[in-house]
Amino acid sequence: MSLLSEFMQKEQQLKQLQAEMERLQNDDRLKAELEFKDKLEALMREFNKSSADVIGLLEPQGGKSTPAKAAASSSTGRRKRKLKIYKNPKTGEVVETRGGNQKTLKAWKDEFGSDTVEGWLVRVES
Repeated sequence: MSLLSEFMQKEQQLKQLQAEMERLQNDDRLKAELEFKDKLEALMREFNKSSADVIGLLEPQGGKSTPAKAAASSSTGRRKRKLKIYKNPKTGEVVETRGGNQKTLKAWKDEFGSDTVEGWLVRVES
């Protein structure tokens, strides 16, 4: 890439960024967030508090999970796998699985190849 074309590309990027900045500066949501931030910082200075102090007040446990959440997650020992849904475009057959050891899915991968079958992934759910 020549120096001139690089310069022109950077100039175009700068114009795009300036347009985005202009749009953001006129956004009422941003204005509200900035006003909130300014008032919060002023209040923190007034009471001589740090960000960590405020977080500690709002989340007394320091952001850790509640005991109910901790008990639920420790009972299984590991997190639940995501549900993957595959649809065979040739037959229309749908397979829902949380692991790679599903019989039909393995047969498809043996027949059509792993990369092809992964292309049949319709969606992933938690």
